[in-house]
Amino acid sequence: MKKLLTIIALLFTLSVTLPSYSSANVGINEKFGLPIVVYGGNLSADEKASVAESLNVAGEVDVEEIEVTGEDLVNYIKDGDSRANMYSSAKITRKDEGAGLVIEIVTPDNITQVTSEMYANAMLTAGIENATVEVASPKAVTGHSALVGIYKAYEVNGEELDPERTDVANDELTVATELADGGVEDAKVSELLTEIKKQIAEQNPASREEVEQIVEEQLNKLQIELSPEDRQLLVDLMDRIRQLDIDFSQWSTQLEDLSKTIEDKIGTIVNDEGFWESVKNFFKNLADTVRGWIN
Repeated sequence: MKKLLTIIALLFTLSVTLPSYSSANVGINEKFGLPIVVYGGNLSADEKASVAESLNVAGEVDVEEIEVTGEDLVNYIKDGDSRANMYSSAKITRKDEGAGLVIEIVTPDNITQVTSEMYANAMLTAGIENATVEVASPKAVTGHSALVGIYKAYEVNGEELDPERTDVANDELTVATELADGGVEDAKVSELLTEIKKQIAEQNPASREEVEQIVEEQLNKLQIELSPEDRQLLVDLMDRIRQLDIDFSQWSTQLEDLSKTIEDKIGTIVNDEGFWESVKNFFKNLADTVRGWIN
């Protein structure tokens, strides 16, 4: 704990005392273009302004702004409803190869079902890699429409996504939230999906029966109990994933990176009694020390 607090303090001190050469002076990324903000098409003017503030649009050197509607939904999801209301929004900043996916839900109280790991898992299934994605909503929503907005942002940026993969990715998000609603902890759901996909990547199963065996093994390993209906949903999803046109040799590494996110590493300590109080007091003492240096 003491080492963790020391690291946090060091990062905090550097962030407030050193010039921000890495961000302030970079300007527009000419390789990938502007960051793209995708607003839910059903936002009111005030709600859109609130989302823009949450996503720090004003803090960007420049940004491209678009909207996602129910019409876009049917382009990426086979059974999508063009009349669907779209509220959750996202800002997508593409990164260089190897950067991985960094997902931040900046309005966590308003994204009620989808977690950052669920987004990351679904995005990998859809074929999206190496980006920072921030998700926001001005009101409480499940968060599903943000994924469609991310798809649209990539195609606006010149990428071509496989519609079969985006459809399967949407199914994955639906299954993930249904499992969570069924009583499995959000973190366990993401761990389960990631581990099953890692095994698919490593074993390259040739049949549905082999996929079902992988699912059963991971359920037992993680000690997760599912209803027969939920087991069926999970096997159906993973069998669809098995049949996608994916380079599984590369996918395995990406999934390994996902399973080692910072959020997972600190997840075991954020609920420690007195942890956040210790952090607050530590920073207060640090600030007092820095003022003493200056004076």
